[in-house]
Amino acid sequence: MQNRTPRIPEQPAPNRADLDARFSVELASVVTGARRRALRDGDRQIDTAHLLHSLIESDPAVRDAFDGGPRLAKVLGYLVQRSIGYGLRWQGSVEDSGAVPVVRDTAAEGWSPSAVTAMEEAGRRAALRGEPRPGGLDLLAALAADKECRAVEVLARAGVDAAWLADRAAELTAEASPQV
Repeated sequence: MQNRTPRIPEQPAPNRADLDARFSVELASVVTGARRRALRDGDRQIDTAHLLHSLIESDPAVRDAFDGGPRLAKVLGYLVQRSIGYGLRWQGSVEDSGAVPVVRDTAAEGWSPSAVTAMEEAGRRAALRGEPRPGGLDLLAALAADKECRAVEVLARAGVDAAWLADRAAELTAEASPQV
């Protein structure tokens, strides 16, 4: 007779060694939080709203980008509501903003296509500044720039202009970057 240990459901994850190596320490923490949030919410994939929620919780520079408490509080309110039912209509569906064609990439299993696109765009933004890894503001700008992703839907419902936020995140990143 075998002693059975209870099986803990696991979210399929991308090739973590490959993907996580591209993240700064701060973004690795954001991804870990988003992965945990997706699993807790019963979602099969990390989506852009999971990334936004984890990013706001873990990065003070991202919170500062919202330029004031009321705006940030409203966004967090919608994100919390998502965890308790607001996002139920998203469960079981793949987030695809249409920014890129949906391709089933086994390296990105466990990620929505829009979340993969946002992470890649964040990396591109960092590379343009000569940085090896993106930071939280890079990811915030990438999320806010995708007009059709779930994160932007949350921002819109909270009354935050996503284009303004993308520009603000880019400005703050430029201010924080060393001038060469």
